[in-house]
Amino acid sequence: FNGTANYSPEIEITVSGNLQKSYTLNQNYPNPFNPITVISYSLPDLQRATLKIYDLTGKEVFTLVDELKPAGNFSVAFDATKFRSGEYFYILKAGNFSQTKKMVLVK
Repeated sequence: FNGTANYSPEIEITVSGNLQKSYTLNQNYPNPFNPITVISYSLPDLQRATLKIYDLTGKEVFTLVDELKPAGNFSVAFDATKFRSGEYFYILKAGNFSQTKKMVLVK
């Protein structure tokens, strides 16, 4: 990623008011992807949530979400046009919950 100021690789797409009983972090779809993928997650109650992308070395390369979120289902699109092909990890943290999933960018 070259740090272009007006490049925004995230677009929040969906919020559902359905009440959740647990945290979930779903596998991105499609996976492998080129260059856009969607990551979905659920929160059981009002939480500060972060969803961050990391490269294979563990370096944080982008923050998709970092805000207070109500209970519900959420989806965010990640546009990796400016990123190199390879494996990446995404981590959802909210309250005491933390989960990691792997995704593959193929160009």
